[in-house]
Amino acid sequence: MSLLEMFCRVDDFCRAFEPAWKQQQLASGTLRRDRARQLCLSEIMTILIWFHCSGYRNFKTYYREHVLAHWRAEFPGLVSYSRFVEFIPATLVPLGVYLRTCFGTCTGISFLDSTTLAVCDNHRIHQHHVFADVAQRGKSSTGWFFGFKLHVIFNDRGELLNIALTPGNVDDRKPVVRLVKHLFGKIFADKGYLSQALFQQLWDTLGLQLITKLRANMKNRLMPYADKLLLRKRAIAESIIDQLKNISQIEHTRHRSVTNFLVNLLCGLIAYCHQPKKPSLHLEALPRLAAA
Repeated sequence: MSLLEMFCRVDDFCRAFEPAWKQQQLASGTLRRDRARQLCLSEIMTILIWFHCSGYRNFKTYYREHVLAHWRAEFPGLVSYSRFVEFIPATLVPLGVYLRTCFGTCTGISFLDSTTLAVCDNHRIHQHHVFADVAQRGKSSTGWFFGFKLHVIFNDRGELLNIALTPGNVDDRKPVVRLVKHLFGKIFADKGYLSQALFQQLWDTLGLQLITKLRANMKNRLMPYADKLLLRKRAIAESIIDQLKNISQIEHTRHRSVTNFLVNLLCGLIAYCHQPKKPSLHLEALPRLAAA
């Protein structure tokens, strides 16, 4: 996707969103003085999102060496880096709403997984203050960490369907019901989501079938061959999470505020949603398996 195409999509969203947002703020009495800025909301959001597509690892370097050096014609109202940073918190709500518009559609076959988002090195936990009241210690398959868990659910085409963010000590199964509320069909997950109570709740209330592998000490059970094949393809979750972390850069330990952490996370997820090619199982070539 080109910069122009991304800006057009974001700008179309902002033209519809901003009037409704301001009207809601007026109705609730939370509207504050809003001074005119050199950059409009859609320009700020586009610059923030494009950082996660640019290959840069540091936003300050990206803004000074790329945006200010090469995008003067595209964004005539560019401001200094320190001034631009002051604009970032105002994009949190619009980015969250815009991400919802980027989600894909449920195909009946969904995959569920979670990943850790560490906010500091384990050796600096006692000295860390930015996330002291919101982040928690947790343990994953790779060891202990301090931060959050990102729970993601996506379809067989690699499109995000929903996300949830929890402290690092929250059980993976806790946000599942809220995540899958608007889905249908079958959900494939790893052993961390194994729970008879959760399986029964999803089946009774939403008509969803949760399919996981069994632990080594559990009795084997009959399973349709198509479900076994799809359960083996659950590795697509690792590919998507790898792209979110290493290409879209949703995780780093240099955040100076909770708001900037959330903006960085939302922009990284939006950048992934705009990728033209995503990890996919290509089930459309196997109609019997897709309809199973």
